[in-house]
This record gives sequence, C-alpha cells and structure tokens, in this order.
Amino acid sequence: MIDIHCHILPEIDDGAKTVEDTLTMLKVAIEEGITVITATPHHNPKYKNERSLILQKVQEVEQIIKENNLPIQVLPGQEVRVYGEVIADFKDNKLLTAADNSRFMLIEFPSDHVPGYASHLFYQMQSNGLQPILVHPERNSAIIENPNILYDLVNQGVLSQITASSVTGYFGRKIQKLTYQIIQNNLTHFIASDAHNMASRSFKMKEALKIVEDEFGFELSEYYKKNSEQVVIDGQIYPNQPSKIKNKRFLGLF
Repeated sequence: MIDIHCHILPEIDDGAKTVEDTLTMLKVAIEEGITVITATPHHNPKYKNERSLILQKVQEVEQIIKENNLPIQVLPGQEVRVYGEVIADFKDNKLLTAADNSRFMLIEFPSDHVPGYASHLFYQMQSNGLQPILVHPERNSAIIENPNILYDLVNQGVLSQITASSVTGYFGRKIQKLTYQIIQNNLTHFIASDAHNMASRSFKMKEALKIVEDEFGFELSEYYKKNSEQVVIDGQIYPNQPSKIKNKRFLGLF
C-alpha cells in the first residue's frame, strides 16, 4: 500500500515534531500495511518548506529507516497551498512533485474558500505538464456548501484525494457523508492518510480502504490503491466518469 500524503518528516511543519515521532509513525505505517510513503510537508505562508530542505529531511528519514531495518520507503513530496506562482516556483526548483520525479503535484486550498483563480491555475499547470491533485476537498467549507465546485474541477481534469480519516468519520458525520457522496459520484481518485501524528491524526488507511471495499466494492478499493502506485512511478490514471452530487442534504446526520 502506498500513502501519497503524509507529514512524517521531523521538525519541519505541524506533523512529526521529533525524530522519535517519525520513527513511531514509520512503525505504525508498517503495521497498517504501508510500504511506501510520499512525505508531503506543507508549503504555505506559515511553513516555507522548499525542495532543498525537503530532500535533506528525506535523507534523514532514510537513515532512520536504515538504522532500524524497517521495511518501508519514504519519498520526497510536498503539499502546496495554492498560489499564483506555483508554476514559476516549480521551474525555479522551489517546489516538488510526488516522489520528486513525477508530474503529480499535491495542491491544497485554504480551508474556508476556493480562490477564484484556481481553475485557471490548474489549466496552466496542466499546460505545463503538471497534474494537480487537489487534497482533502471534503474538508473545504466552500466545497461543503457547493460540491459542484469539485465536480467542475474534476471535469476539467483535476484529480482529487480524500483523507482516510474522513472516510472513517474522524472529522465528523457531516464530512463523512459528503466523503461518501464524493466517492459515489467518482469525484475522487485517491485515499491517503494526511497523517500528522499518532495521537490525533493517524493513518487510518487500512480501516478506510476496508470501508470502501464493504460499502462500494473491492474494485474501487483496488482502484484507489493502484492509482497511488501510479503517482510514485509517474504512470497513468484513468478517471471514472464524474457526476454531480444532486442534493445537499448531506449536511444532516446519517
């Protein structure tokens, strides 16, 4: 199993605070059945983590893995808060794609809105050979209010990644139900952990994929897993036909 979104690098953002935290996260990931993690520290106004620092930190984690003889691999990546200079900064070697060798880039919206320029930026990214993956759209308040925003982006060719803890209900029933509707309407292409620590933001990957298998079928669960594999090898993703979420009654409880 591959986790394409995880805050496992130590002392770099709001994820692992220490080397010991990183080691604990690695061990729990292995218990979950995860064999490869793309480390994706924040790149946003608070955490200015650029490519060179991330590559250095990944080397530190590789040493931890080697010293403890752990059967897991950590690859460099980044979670980029959307901003107008994404393409220019990528060309200037400040930003990373997943595994540092693919065209797939994780992009995050602010939690409370969707910038008006987002669709144009995604078009420009695609025109420059970058494939945006919009992370945790189910936790964006504007998309919660109007899921057609997500439909329009996916219909444009943007890929999306939901969080395992959203599937399992960690973020509450409202977000869980919206997440189920996103799945049902083919508006997402990956499940990833977005793990930050083991106390409050753990992996939940095994549990989430089991829920998908039970609720939506084995084939879809395997589809998400295979798509994550394609990200780290810069392979092909074949999106299912998206459809609009037809009613907004997901804001009620189950």
